[in-house]
Amino acid sequence: MVQRKLLTTTNKLSLPHTPAAAKANAKAALSLLLLLLLLALALLAPTSWAARVPFACDPRSGLTRGLRFCRVALPIHVRVRDLIGRLTLQEKIRLLVNNAAAVPRLGIQGYEWWSEALHGVSNVGPGTRFGGAFPGATSFPQVITTAASFNSSLWEEIGRVVSDEARAMYNGGMAGLTYWSPNVNVFRDPRWGRGQETPGEDPVMAGKYAASYVRGLQGNVGNRLKVAASCKHYTAYDLDNWNGVDRYHFNARVSKQDLEDTYNVPFKACVVDGKVASVMCSYNQVNGVPTCADPNLLKNTIRGQWRLNGYIVSDCDSVGVLYENQHYTTTPEDAAADTIRAGLDLDCGPGGKMAEAEVDLALANTITVQMRLGMFDGEPSAQPYGNLGPRDVCTPAHQQLALEAARQGIVLLKNQGQALPLSARRHRLIAVIGPNSDVTVTMIGNYAGVACGYTSPLQGIGRYSRTVHQPGCAGVACTSNQLFGRAEVAARHADATILVMGLDQSIEAEFRDRTGLLLPGHQQELVSRVAMASRGPTILVLMSGGPIDVSFAKNDPRVAAIVWAGYPGQAGGQAIADVLFGTVNPGGKLPVTWYPQEYVAKVPMTNMNMRANPAKGYPGRTYRFYKGPVVYPFGYGMSYTSYRHSLVEAPTQVSVPVASLSAAYRNSSLLSAGIRAAHVNCDPASLGFHVDIENTGSMDGTHTLLVFSTPPEGKWSPARQLIGFEKVHVSAGSQRRVRIDVRVCEHLSVVDEFGIRRIPIGEHKLHVGDLEHSMTLQANLG
Repeated sequence: MVQRKLLTTTNKLSLPHTPAAAKANAKAALSLLLLLLLLALALLAPTSWAARVPFACDPRSGLTRGLRFCRVALPIHVRVRDLIGRLTLQEKIRLLVNNAAAVPRLGIQGYEWWSEALHGVSNVGPGTRFGGAFPGATSFPQVITTAASFNSSLWEEIGRVVSDEARAMYNGGMAGLTYWSPNVNVFRDPRWGRGQETPGEDPVMAGKYAASYVRGLQGNVGNRLKVAASCKHYTAYDLDNWNGVDRYHFNARVSKQDLEDTYNVPFKACVVDGKVASVMCSYNQVNGVPTCADPNLLKNTIRGQWRLNGYIVSDCDSVGVLYENQHYTTTPEDAAADTIRAGLDLDCGPGGKMAEAEVDLALANTITVQMRLGMFDGEPSAQPYGNLGPRDVCTPAHQQLALEAARQGIVLLKNQGQALPLSARRHRLIAVIGPNSDVTVTMIGNYAGVACGYTSPLQGIGRYSRTVHQPGCAGVACTSNQLFGRAEVAARHADATILVMGLDQSIEAEFRDRTGLLLPGHQQELVSRVAMASRGPTILVLMSGGPIDVSFAKNDPRVAAIVWAGYPGQAGGQAIADVLFGTVNPGGKLPVTWYPQEYVAKVPMTNMNMRANPAKGYPGRTYRFYKGPVVYPFGYGMSYTSYRHSLVEAPTQVSVPVASLSAAYRNSSLLSAGIRAAHVNCDPASLGFHVDIENTGSMDGTHTLLVFSTPPEGKWSPARQLIGFEKVHVSAGSQRRVRIDVRVCEHLSVVDEFGIRRIPIGEHKLHVGDLEHSMTLQANLG
């Protein structure tokens, strides 16, 4: 693009035809061409992108002489201490906000901490912008969609690609290196507008996603960081604006039990397993205390128990919310002081009054992360990742990965009479109908950036067959049925009909929770009328983040198949078509329970209890605690082939090594309450299971094996818990062996009402695919 524009410029030169002028102009033109050539080479040189950005510890500035914090050979903690010792109190305070001020006398540039990379480099937040050599970045499917792949290696690879593009944009002066992603809150309530940003309702799966994506983003090579991720929003945050209650005023009342075995699980995995460089605290209160001002949540848990190596940041203006909305403090300055004392290091918003010793501790955490990123190591182009530039963004390989991620996340929910896959030979004319049938931006969900390009569903389907297109509705709100007649006519004349329906950001988004689970407006009517009119099979494709009650379509024999595509990213239309026409065998599984509409009438979003309370008519939440009717269960997903599982090797009795206990505790009646996980030697307590997976159908497929555990009968809950999953490709007629590692302390423990994790002694059941295996745990008291 640069070279083409340069050539156009020279072609427009108007030169006089006198000999002297011609000679002079020829010389000028030659000089201009030489200048343009040098400019082109500079633009294409990989090191030039870093050189264009001002940086700290620049030896050319003349300011670095004698500055120990610029000496790369010194340990980071020594450099950090030296830098902090050179700052005045006012300079320190101005560094504790997201738009940190420059310190020109030390050669330190201003820095914007707020960038986002939920599923691609985003332009949400002031730290990143698109334009010039970086017109866009690869936009992967929304997180809820890639979560449906149950593929941890895919999650990590997406993170690696996103951080490649983020580093390239940083080198070009268009982005920062601190990304406030991922969102690992548990998708507790199906109405939550931001549920689309999360890995779903299961805390173990959310934790695995968090650790995988963070590893991909950060690189985690030694202490060095490629970019710094931040897991958010800690904790018990999953209500934005429902029934007059918003996140700024909400006090989440959470039991110790639910906090330990649900809400905090993904964050612990993020810090302990993913080694994340940051955690973001949330707007809401937990049990009357704002999360960003709670020393038990911040100092004691994140930094104390989990040993965070990084910084803690507030959600934007959270500190101000303490004073202005929650009236937790009498002044805004007190709000800032309370949060710093609780363990907050960086305020996404204005600062306040703080003691200098507390300021120094917070600064040490933030500056350490910047030094791990190499931001004080001098010339960026000479550092790792310094060669990344525009050519490393939106590459064919990155865009192919976006397509593959969308394919893996698509879930087949119904396939009556093997209506799918469609055949381009038999289904030559396809009616493509619905408000989401030709969308682009809808497919990338929220917290997205500018995509490299799009393939809409209509375009994707058009690559297989001829199409006739009718939107049916003016938008997903579908407030009128005036266009239904044209849609019915199209369906009558087509060999097959594909309805692309569902939601978008006008229905579910940040600060926009849903009120119900049905399709908006007249969408259900459109589906039913078109299915009645259709000459060929009717296929319903749904785009959404949250679950939708489509019981009417599930039970309607005229709707032959249902496919959920989530928000499938920039290549979503191609991925949908590839699944519908059988180029790809669907292997996705639902990461959330799909409830019937009547469920939400029994559960206020403000009720944070996970466990059911039958006495009060409270049904519980998620597959772990809700046992009522569902439209589709967690983990559900069909395939175009079939699989058979065989348990090859599995222990039936396991001895749990218990550390030294008092004589009283050895009493069998006390052991019946379960052994505290803290009293168990967890290192050797790992079990290996081998499962053979056979593809008994006629089509190659990628199978997701889900493994659940059930504790001994009695008071223990949850009754069923996901403990692991494996993604494996199995060719038709062949077999693959998979090893599942079960760690006793992590996978077979439960949490009691006091928030203490215990290991029940007795018979545990493992559910491996469609198999059930019993295993008895015995305490080895030494």
